[in-house]
Amino acid sequence: MSLKIGTRGSKLALAQTATVMKKLLSRGIASEKVIIATEGDTVTTVPLHQIGSQGAFVRALDDAILAGTIDCAVHSMKDIPAIRPSGLFTAAILKRDSPADFLAHSCPLNRVRTVGTSSTRRRAQLLRHDPSVTPRDLRGNVDTRIRKMNAGECDAIVLAEAGLTRLGIRLPGERLPPETFVPAPNQGTIAVVSRADPSIMEVLSSLDHLDTRTDVATERAVMEELGGGCYTPIGIWCNGGHLIAEVLSLDGTRCERVEQDIRDLPQAREVGRTMKAKAQGLIDEAYAQLGLTL
Repeated sequence: MSLKIGTRGSKLALAQTATVMKKLLSRGIASEKVIIATEGDTVTTVPLHQIGSQGAFVRALDDAILAGTIDCAVHSMKDIPAIRPSGLFTAAILKRDSPADFLAHSCPLNRVRTVGTSSTRRRAQLLRHDPSVTPRDLRGNVDTRIRKMNAGECDAIVLAEAGLTRLGIRLPGERLPPETFVPAPNQGTIAVVSRADPSIMEVLSSLDHLDTRTDVATERAVMEELGGGCYTPIGIWCNGGHLIAEVLSLDGTRCERVEQDIRDLPQAREVGRTMKAKAQGLIDEAYAQLGLTL
């Protein structure tokens, strides 16, 4: 069997796809990559929340799988929306890399005043940590964001540490502890999505890492119950069953947070429901301030 694997064309997406293809080849499975442009790649002049809906980096690949153009697609798991089209299956979740964010800076840390990021979560967490910084909206792939920082558009940028590792990029800066700067749900995780075809699913299942699948399933269960979409400042991280989740105001001054051990998905969903009841005001406020509707 030879698989057609869909991917975005960014360097990071291609690196992640190369990892999957290498793992498949080690199991005797040949594959070829098919590059597909997504809305998140082609619309780069506005913040992500203005594109209009979740799944900006996923929809075109989903469509290609369902149309039979490709057999499967490689994604950063955090980009995959909670609601999925019928006929698709997350066939493999690779062992998680670092879930943490990384603060890269072009000047000494004590002189950082402007930080580039398009994530409302990262903006809120930065402001909570240091209200004197000024977040600036910054989109584009990793190379673009680094280039903009070096050109002086901002003093620092926030990137996923896992992405830098996969690209082999070393930058001056520091890892932001995930206990404090709680990551986006499923950050640091690569997923392979396929059609619900038993022959394809069986091949891809050999790549699956059970402990990672369990942790990310916990994070997604909390995320699904919380709602709020990808525009609300929400951090959710589960590590070996230990969950930390928080919802912040856009300015980082207020927060609802929970930290506890989770034994199963029903408990995770209950935590999400309880947290939603407490954080609904923050979620509604974020959408109102961003000019969006739930």
